[in-house]
Amino acid sequence: MADSSALPELPQESINDALQVNKDLERVIEAVEDISVQLTWMGYDMVALRTSPELATSMQKLEEAYNKCRAIICGDRQEPESESSI
Repeated sequence: MADSSALPELPQESINDALQVNKDLERVIEAVEDISVQLTWMGYDMVALRTSPELATSMQKLEEAYNKCRAIICGDRQEPESESSI
């Protein structure tokens, strides 16, 4: 049988470096996954807008309604842009 003392031991710094690299890789993978999801939604939105132009108008109205509600709930002192131009 092989003697266990014949196996070289890695210094503690190497182990810590390997663990840090693993953590960094996990963060990078998560970031790439997030970007992939965003790109998928962007592609979906492009297809939806090209096949249904009235969807863009509906989304703009929805965004304006959201901004108005947010201004009221958050207590923003500024008027939403669409109201100030009326």
